[in-house]
Amino acid sequence: MVHSSGIMRIVSPCWRPATEEDSSSSDTTGRSDGLLWYKDLGPHASGEFSMAVIQANSLVEDQSQIESGPLSWLSSGPFGTYVGIYDGHGGPETSRYINEHLFKHLNKFASEQQGMTPDVIQKAFLATEEGFISLVRKQWQEKPQLASVGSCVLVGIVCGGNLYTANLGDSRVVLGRLEKALREVAPVQLSSEHNVGHESVRQELHELHPDDSQIVVLKHKVWRVKGIIQVSRSIGDAYLKNAEFNREPLISRFRLPEPFGKPILSAEPSIVVHKLQPNDLFLIFASDGLWEQLSNQEAVDIIHQYPRHGIARRLIKAALQEAAKKREMRYSDLKKIDRGVRRHFHDDITVVVLFLDPRLISKSSFRGPTISMKGGGSPAQANCAS
Repeated sequence: MVHSSGIMRIVSPCWRPATEEDSSSSDTTGRSDGLLWYKDLGPHASGEFSMAVIQANSLVEDQSQIESGPLSWLSSGPFGTYVGIYDGHGGPETSRYINEHLFKHLNKFASEQQGMTPDVIQKAFLATEEGFISLVRKQWQEKPQLASVGSCVLVGIVCGGNLYTANLGDSRVVLGRLEKALREVAPVQLSSEHNVGHESVRQELHELHPDDSQIVVLKHKVWRVKGIIQVSRSIGDAYLKNAEFNREPLISRFRLPEPFGKPILSAEPSIVVHKLQPNDLFLIFASDGLWEQLSNQEAVDIIHQYPRHGIARRLIKAALQEAAKKREMRYSDLKKIDRGVRRHFHDDITVVVLFLDPRLISKSSFRGPTISMKGGGSPAQANCAS
């Protein structure tokens, strides 16, 4: 057994507290630097967090939020920390809608059931899906392209000593766990990805659609559902869920040549409940833009080796350095490329790092700060109250 002081020596970069000089907890909306938005360090109910977003698309399609404090409308709780990463595709509309509605639905169902459960989370996801599909239906004649817009969704909730993760698509959450015997921090991936690049996901689709030999197609060396999209689960993408949208005025490249009877994509999240342990040090929530460039181990090593302050920004920098290296260019030159064109080099990337304090996680009552912050937020979008 490693003595507690020994543990602190091993993980000292992870546990280094923010000094007055480098703490930005009074910064209530985050800061911007060109295409980068960041919140270097702030408190949440179970520790501290760092958050950053880099834009690559002409309109940023990643949306994100962190909410800490009450998770329902009841004074009795539950309390905890909520993280949401919403990686949009086809446009920003779905991810923005999720950013405005999913947490509110979670509050509602947590209030009704007076607690946090997988059922509460599932109901919140499905209510958000139904709300967006209803919006598509209402705006069908004026904005038919809304039917082709969707979003991956990754949610993490630290509550009652548990971590609840719920996922649609290919964003990912990785836990950094102290391996005392090896005196190192190991990555534990807690989310499963619904991307047809994985053989198991392709097999799942073939089993769900046994009569459709073209349910998954290899196109330009990339597996895609119906030759169109890489993820098999999402919110939105109404044109691949409801046959009523598989027609004009939706543009022809999104219309399937044959009608379909049942939804091709699903909005059913994969939900995992993990009992947090004292050696669970931190969580990395990120859109697939990060994981396209860094392995789980590389990301965990960066967090272990550097101070907490600005760590989400540091992860994004490491990802961009890797993206530049792949294209045989300098990082300094990549940074000069403007949004839109930048998408040819890397995706929008959103990162939230939650540091976990076992003393706070084990507390039954809530005394921490109430936080509500959205990635890339403006004063109207974000607030932070102690």
